Amino acid sequence: MKIEQRRWTDVRGWEPEPPHELGESAQLVLLFGSTLILKAQKCFGEIKNAYPKALLFGCSTAGEICGTQVTDDSLIATAINFEFTQVKGARIKLNEAENSFQAGEFLAGSLDKEELVHVLVLSDGLKINGSDLVNGLVKNLPEGVTVTGGLSGDGERFEETLVFWDGLPESGAVAVLGLYGSRLQVGYGSLGGWDPFGPERLITRSKGNILYELDGKSALELYKRYLGDHAKGLPATGLLFPLSLRTKEGEAGLVRTILSIDEEVQSMTFAGDVPEGAYARLMKANFDRLVDGAVGAAKVSYEAIGSSSPDLAILISCVGRKMVLRQRIEEEVEGVREVLGDRTILTGFYSYGEISPFTPGAKCALHNQTMTITTFSEK
Repeated sequence: MKIEQRRWTDVRGWEPEPPHELGESAQLVLLFGSTLILKAQKCFGEIKNAYPKALLFGCSTAGEICGTQVTDDSLIATAINFEFTQVKGARIKLNEAENSFQAGEFLAGSLDKEELVHVLVLSDGLKINGSDLVNGLVKNLPEGVTVTGGLSGDGERFEETLVFWDGLPESGAVAVLGLYGSRLQVGYGSLGGWDPFGPERLITRSKGNILYELDGKSALELYKRYLGDHAKGLPATGLLFPLSLRTKEGEAGLVRTILSIDEEVQSMTFAGDVPEGAYARLMKANFDRLVDGAVGAAKVSYEAIGSSSPDLAILISCVGRKMVLRQRIEEEVEGVREVLGDRTILTGFYSYGEISPFTPGAKCALHNQTMTITTFSEK
């Protein structure tokens, strides 16, 4: 596997500057960039000229990862030449499906199944029920095919997110990349690092990913009471105080963050399901544990491919972690680098949701507030 990576900004242009050595041999270019840059379609012509046979796959972000640097308002292009692996993909607009589950079903059905090893999914970050999307995908893929990915971002604005597969960026879309071949090794891990606080409460009224009541009372009113002054900045400030959900005793809790609120009906919409009968508890940040969570995810993904440095690692971390860590944000990426080694190319983005099993062999699910890492090598 050969990889080259560049970053583009309005101020500095491409760094490092061309020439692009992979040229026609690149089969895939991963592109992660700010919403404004993608909407302006800057650099797309240059990228297609540099890699004329490559398929473009990417999304808008809440921050871009390039090596151990985290930037905003940039575009990260990671061109890949696979030696033994083939790539195919598909996309769907959400208005072309009845719901998020059906969108997942369609995308899974659009991929050839023979020699399919892994599916990377990028989704609209605001109009999706990520839990249903994952369920629709996984249910219709062959056993043993793994799935990771994330929900696209829009900084801290929460206005519009963009996704693309072999075309121009568009809102309200979901795309998948299928990776084929027995010589591809894939590792993955997803961990958080948030601390619970306050009592555990029963979800007494909800519908899908919309929460109305906790313990028979308005969930939004209760949530605002806990947030205090932070409530004025909802939904963005809700990223600082996610909910941990569990449906049964001893279960590893899934974390959910808010996408939007509705004052009129006193509801909160989350990135994934918040089922009635589940128990919810508020979470708060612990700086050191957030960084430790990123390092832990790196170790899990590293061990899954035989504890050797992978060629490529895609890091998808939640925007809520970025809002908390602020100037310390690169510490979690540097921690990943220490585990994976200097030869691994790191790319990725800050998201509105992460898709992965917690560990190899576990059920794939939508997470919030985690660092999710997918590693790739060819043997």
